[in-house]
Amino acid sequence: MFASLAVLASFLVSQAVAHGGVTSYIIGGTTYPGWQPYNSASGQRSIGRPYSSYDPILSVSAGSFSCNNNGQASAGQLSATVAAGTAITAKWSQWTHAQGPVMVYMAKCNGACTSNNSNSLKWFKIAETGLISGNLPNGRWGTGEVMDTLSYTATIPASLAAGEYLIRHELLALHQANTPQFYPECGQLIVTGGGGKTPPANYLVSFPGGYGANDPGVRVDIYSQAAQTTTTYTVPGPAVWNGQ
Repeated sequence: MFASLAVLASFLVSQAVAHGGVTSYIIGGTTYPGWQPYNSASGQRSIGRPYSSYDPILSVSAGSFSCNNNGQASAGQLSATVAAGTAITAKWSQWTHAQGPVMVYMAKCNGACTSNNSNSLKWFKIAETGLISGNLPNGRWGTGEVMDTLSYTATIPASLAAGEYLIRHELLALHQANTPQFYPECGQLIVTGGGGKTPPANYLVSFPGGYGANDPGVRVDIYSQAAQTTTTYTVPGPAVWNGQ
């Protein structure tokens, strides 16, 4: 009995170690704590939306796909005020998967973000890093850079309209053939300044719904024979909106 429990505990620890999630943000030189998934939810006050673990989402249609939770804010939800045009650095406490893209999305809330379910919002992409160089199995990827630095920096479009937004950092791990692993986490922002612009409809997607299970960048076997000579990769989702 005790041996079985020890094995289970070891397995759970190894699973947590193998993955990761955003645990803080650096905005304008200030560090904002993110959600801490393995701590009690009681008393947590964070700009990060709550999520329960470092485990991946395995289905593009999962109800938790938008922010790795049920779509709701936490009881102690905070928002960070940030000027349009500011760089935001997400920080991970751990990450060990080297093959896959990084994507950063934002979504404008209807009024206060705390009262918005993330599943009901329209998302636009502000940054992405896919295959940087080399081939699919051995090349340099966006998630490989996160593995090295435990961080990723994206800039809010300077022309973006002021208002309340969610920001969503997503890592897509491709290390298991044809079994994509999605790791999204969200934070709340109050954007000031800007140029009053919003992205047109062709840049907007819903989550879940923004990806298909058989999209070229989603269903990928990086260990196939063809992958050995493939040096291009299509990042899932819409094109990056740069504020124009």
